Amino acid sequence: MSNRLTGSSSPYLLQHAENPVDWWPWCDEAFEQARERNVPVLLSVGYAACHWCHVMAHESFEDPAIAQVMNDHFVNIKVDREERPDVDAVYMSATTALTGHGGWPMTVFLDHERRPFYAGTYFPPEPRSGMPSFRIVLEAISAAWEERRDDIANTAEQIATSLDRALPEVRTVDDQVVDRALASLRTAFDARFGGFGGAPKFPQPMVHEFLLRHHARTGEESSLAMVERTLTAMAAGGMYDQLAGGFARYSVDAQWLIPHFEKMLYDNALLLRVYVHWWRETGSELARRVVSETAEFLLDEMLTEQGCFAASLDADSEGREGTFYVWTPEQVREAGGDPAALGVTDAGTFEHGTSVLQRPATADWPRERLREVRAARPRPARDDKVVLAWNAWAVSALAEAGALLDEPAWVDAAVRCRDALWDLHEADGRWFRVSRDGVRGDALAVLEDYAALANAEFTLSAVTGCGPDRGLDLVAQLTSTFLDQGRDTAADDVLASAVDMSDNATPSGWNLAAEALLTASALTADAGLRARAETVLGQATHLAGYPQFWGHGLSVVEALLDGPREVAIVADVGSPLHRVALHGTAPGMVVATTGPLLEGRPRVDGLDTAYVCRGFVCDAPTTKPGVLAEQLRVRREV
Repeated sequence: MSNRLTGSSSPYLLQHAENPVDWWPWCDEAFEQARERNVPVLLSVGYAACHWCHVMAHESFEDPAIAQVMNDHFVNIKVDREERPDVDAVYMSATTALTGHGGWPMTVFLDHERRPFYAGTYFPPEPRSGMPSFRIVLEAISAAWEERRDDIANTAEQIATSLDRALPEVRTVDDQVVDRALASLRTAFDARFGGFGGAPKFPQPMVHEFLLRHHARTGEESSLAMVERTLTAMAAGGMYDQLAGGFARYSVDAQWLIPHFEKMLYDNALLLRVYVHWWRETGSELARRVVSETAEFLLDEMLTEQGCFAASLDADSEGREGTFYVWTPEQVREAGGDPAALGVTDAGTFEHGTSVLQRPATADWPRERLREVRAARPRPARDDKVVLAWNAWAVSALAEAGALLDEPAWVDAAVRCRDALWDLHEADGRWFRVSRDGVRGDALAVLEDYAALANAEFTLSAVTGCGPDRGLDLVAQLTSTFLDQGRDTAADDVLASAVDMSDNATPSGWNLAAEALLTASALTADAGLRARAETVLGQATHLAGYPQFWGHGLSVVEALLDGPREVAIVADVGSPLHRVALHGTAPGMVVATTGPLLEGRPRVDGLDTAYVCRGFVCDAPTTKPGVLAEQLRVRREV
């Protein structure tokens, strides 16, 4: 049978279009149907590259008997969390509050007012490892709905009330906030393997961006040491694709050796940028190699026909996780390689006697031959929908990496992607979250989309001289649409909830907005925008004690404390002064070759001239690249 997902543009929803479950997309009609039938709503949230989402689908959603229970007793809604992050955020907060943990697949039971009253993540088809079977859960929820409706209503009201919280009070943003965060990170840091905490271990590019900025601002060496230990270890292990570049979602162990194999665009865009900033700070050859390989991975494997980037590559192929990526010793030897040098053992480091490749100590290994052999294998599926914010991060990363490493093709790719986003995702002054195959989806963009694109526009303006007007317009829109309303979604079909200020796998819209406001204030000398940025950050300082969930916010704090430095370059793009400016490591530095920042700033003696201001105080203009390099903390000759 087919269901109501057959017309969806989401690859994740299309994966469920042939389930015997009578799925609905997220829509008002589904809740009206639940009222008419007097049954609760079962909300299932996941995404296309999620391994355990696939497992639960095969075990339960494809089982006719379980599907019959679902159809008889619930209205069933399937949501792609990447398409509707606002829906996902509300119910993930509820799931975490109810169970103490979150994750996907997420299973939430709702009343007719969209209020959650019970939640969980993965449920097995039979009782396992202390978890009840999915069928038992379904039957228990259905019975409670029939027999204890008042209890359910009370629970739903309590949960909904707890989700709808006022914004925190504004507190001072100063070095004490930074010191508190650093103390927590030093305690959690794994000095042996890098990263924070134990297994599973996730990449945290936003935290490392903060640490790099802190080192650049203060010279404090332990911050840089944490970055270098972690980024070196990540690039050496199996979480990094040693053949084609690019990072998997996370490592299941503490040593970065065995990945969860899905590759997400947002991870690779954010990691690409932090590795290029590490190179800019230290000149690390490893950092440069990872930047080059990851940029080429994006262009080779993630690029869509429209010039944007696909959302993810699946973890699974041939029905199992990691099959495309793993090796036996015999397979490595047949390709001319040394299994021991690549971490491939007879027992295997993964499953079924297979191993994940690790970076060898020598550069003399048959990488291209191994890549050719792997290319003949069945490839993981690609979720080729285009997510606005994720593509904006790719635009920023490729533009900056291309400018710093003299790779104009990367900058060109960033410009093409930006242009395609404006063509595909904007209509009549409104922005939309996703597109696929050149067709715009229905889901409205959220705060992170507007703010990420504004920041990408500012990056492109600095690199290409295209001007900041588009970014400034987006800042005005996100302020009126989201910040003034105290919401991070413009949709009216979502249960009211507090703005999520915490960073997780990606920067929060709140902290991205602070970055955009601060940059806009520097570009326009608008003190009101700076004050608004300080307010946005000041409302999130309670997260300083949890820096792994406020990494991007802390990066913006570093920019605020450093000025940020406003750099007006009265010279052509690509001139010596412009190149020096882009290589500066001062946190949050704002570079402009056109726009408001250049008004009233002429060339000195007819020569290319740079003007640097910081904290409402300006240095004398200079025509000398060496002087500008000192003002911006450039670490090497450009």
